[in-house]
Amino acid sequence: MSITIEDDLSNDIIDDRSKRIASIDFVKGFAIVWIILAHSALFWLDSDWRYIYGLLFAFMDVLGPSLFVFLSALSVIFSVRRKKGVLPEKVIRNGILTRGLVIIVLGVIFNPMSLLTAGEVVSFPANLWGWNIFMFIGFSQIFSYYVLKFNKIMRAVIGTIIIYFSPWVRQILYEGKEAGNLILAFLHFIISSPLPQVPILPYLAICFISTIFGDYLFDAMIKGTKEAYYKLYRKFLIYGIILVIVGIFLVVPSSVSFDLWEPGWLFQNEFDPILYPNGIIKSEYLHIDLLRIANQQDYAYLPGMPIFLIRCTAQNMFYNLGVAFLFIAVCFYFIDIKKKSNDVIKLIIFYGKTSLSLFIIQFLFLPLYMGQFPITFYPVWGLGYCGFLGLLMYIWLKYFNGVGTPEWVMRKIGSSGPRK
Repeated sequence: MSITIEDDLSNDIIDDRSKRIASIDFVKGFAIVWIILAHSALFWLDSDWRYIYGLLFAFMDVLGPSLFVFLSALSVIFSVRRKKGVLPEKVIRNGILTRGLVIIVLGVIFNPMSLLTAGEVVSFPANLWGWNIFMFIGFSQIFSYYVLKFNKIMRAVIGTIIIYFSPWVRQILYEGKEAGNLILAFLHFIISSPLPQVPILPYLAICFISTIFGDYLFDAMIKGTKEAYYKLYRKFLIYGIILVIVGIFLVVPSSVSFDLWEPGWLFQNEFDPILYPNGIIKSEYLHIDLLRIANQQDYAYLPGMPIFLIRCTAQNMFYNLGVAFLFIAVCFYFIDIKKKSNDVIKLIIFYGKTSLSLFIIQFLFLPLYMGQFPITFYPVWGLGYCGFLGLLMYIWLKYFNGVGTPEWVMRKIGSSGPRK
């Protein structure tokens, strides 16, 4: 087994079995398990306990889609650097473009279902466009290839600028759209999309930041020494702490991220809960609706949310990157440096290898138990559902060779590259 972050994209594996970073697949598997648990809670918790979803998801989102997207963007580094000097540059580029486009096609197919799940009504063909996880992962595959042309310092500077200024850009586009400006409305549609789950701004910065640490990761893997691994561990740990602090304390106009997010701070009419007392709060920042869900209880009224917990804000991006680095560092230390292994770790690594397939098939069974379960049975039906999906993937891989899965498609594309 080798560095397996590539397994679910192109089967670009290293032949030297002694050089492996299993923690990357473990972290990706952990992220997809959390995504499954979060989605099942959203659909299956009954009305008396649904507020728990709003509270926990706000804090745990950092360990789900954001972490999953960051890890997926790393794969370009391994694909490019292991093939550089072995295959022509054109072959490397075409392989990455093809893989990226295949994943984007999955995103286009998946997007109408995302809109339907969120209760958004968007007419065809506009409903095919949307920055969901698949769309962004496919785009990041392509864009990250060209980002590698910049040196590490330039990538860090550009990524930081994108994170800090993206909320202002999106605010200008949103206000222009609401004012009837067709040009700004079009740009808003392209950049934010009807359902901005992982919008190009500010998530474009992930392509710049992830490639920096992908370089560090690849260099450590090639050296394969304890010293290189410890150095990589310290690097992830230090940068993780710095970014978490920046995310929490980042000063923005008239606010600091410890302040509660009062609905209306950016777009008063859009966030004002009085306008949407019983329905979903539609906004540029989908996670502000978690505040409405969390307040569906009689114990305590929550006046707002910390800004660094609201996805796509500048504070949230820095905070998410920092937590991702810290989590990767901890897993890297125990799994790759200390060589810890047990059945649970192996199972989660398996989930990481089949993460794209798991992300798709989880939606097949979510409509079965809409709002029917209390929180007391959550460990049973939540973890049971994860186990059921894992069993399906095991059967699919063992008896049908995984034919038709996204991982199978990526392996076919990857294996055909050298022949071309």
